[in-house]
Amino acid sequence: MEASSPTPPASPAPSAPFSTVIRAASHEQHTEAENSSFMSDLLGGRLGVRAYRRYTEQLWFVYRALEEASAPLAADPVAGPFIRPELARTAALELDLAHLGGPSWRTGLEPLAATAAYAGRVTACTRDWPAGFVAHHYTRYLGDLSGGQIIRGTAEKTWGFARKGDGVRFYVFEGIANPAAFKREYRALLDALPVDELEKQRVVDECKRAFRLNSAVFRELGEQFPLSA
Repeated sequence: MEASSPTPPASPAPSAPFSTVIRAASHEQHTEAENSSFMSDLLGGRLGVRAYRRYTEQLWFVYRALEEASAPLAADPVAGPFIRPELARTAALELDLAHLGGPSWRTGLEPLAATAAYAGRVTACTRDWPAGFVAHHYTRYLGDLSGGQIIRGTAEKTWGFARKGDGVRFYVFEGIANPAAFKREYRALLDALPVDELEKQRVVDECKRAFRLNSAVFRELGEQFPLSA
């Protein structure tokens, strides 16, 4: 008798909280980004610190695009509640890059083509579509608070950075004493997002797009840093 195929996980019911809906709907794209060859090699300790530095540079371009919107969107009813100073990462990234590349780390720094596309999309959303900004905000910051901690631990172990010190400050949220509680509060904000169902679907689609843009960055980094045979 032929074995039956595994039953796929059920999609959340329409009445499910929006934070559950958005997480389930973007699961495939999230998994693809997490399992990219570049990230797998980085987390496996198979790449050098130069690859880690290049990755950190790309993050700087994306977070600068996200955080330049903080002041203009702070009073927006949709995006404003998500803008929390304790999440800001640009300054921490700059400390890490100074540690990795010295005081002249900005000299000649250019984003990868995929990074420029990613940052450009973030900027477009921050300028014209606050709910789209929320989609990018969610995919980045909740990831930093969760899987980002795995990257920090790998970096400390592989390249000898001080625990929560220079080189990994991006992953250290000094203003968040209880990350689990913070994430619960964040998901409650998503559940209360003041938009209609059609707009929520657009946010879900933008979340998927954000993960695809991130995966494109990983692919280009993988091309720059292939493992030698």
